[in-house]
Amino acid sequence: MKKEYFIGIVPPEEYLERVQQFQNRWMGNVGVEPHITLKAQGGLSPERKWLDEVKGVASRFRPFSLSLGEPAYFGEAILYLTVHSRDLFDLHREIVQAVSPSPEEIRQYFELEAFVPHLTLGKELYPSSIREGVGKTDLGVMEQQAKRELAPYPRFDVTSIRVYELNTEKKQYEPLIDLPLLTV
Repeated sequence: MKKEYFIGIVPPEEYLERVQQFQNRWMGNVGVEPHITLKAQGGLSPERKWLDEVKGVASRFRPFSLSLGEPAYFGEAILYLTVHSRDLFDLHREIVQAVSPSPEEIRQYFELEAFVPHLTLGKELYPSSIREGVGKTDLGVMEQQAKRELAPYPRFDVTSIRVYELNTEKKQYEPLIDLPLLTV
């Protein structure tokens, strides 16, 4: 069974449920709970040697605030909520440096200078291991409804990060472990 991982930040429970309900009207099983991608799959190998490094970064990084914002697109095929936080970029960089993905993986997953923090609402195409996407027209309707239904966009404190593991049988990413940020 193929092992895949990524690292994310989960919004507060109440907003998480709002986004899940919103997504479920369009796509049924999305394949992963709503999250802000912090570190994509590159360098997160099946033997999990990277996990101790990520735990170390998390344990030294102070909690911080971030804000979600208006919907935007990657190209025309991926609709997401924008994310605003300077600290998030710093945490991303530290985790990428600790994991040490190859330059090709950094380019493939749009990391470091190409990193755009986001919370995906919907895509035209998902990896075949997860699920089907939504049509381009539906994404436009989703965008308009997200502006009405998901606002006001929250600001919240990030006190932990979550590692996800792909469950290939269920075709979804599931939480593996939550790693607390520095506790003072």
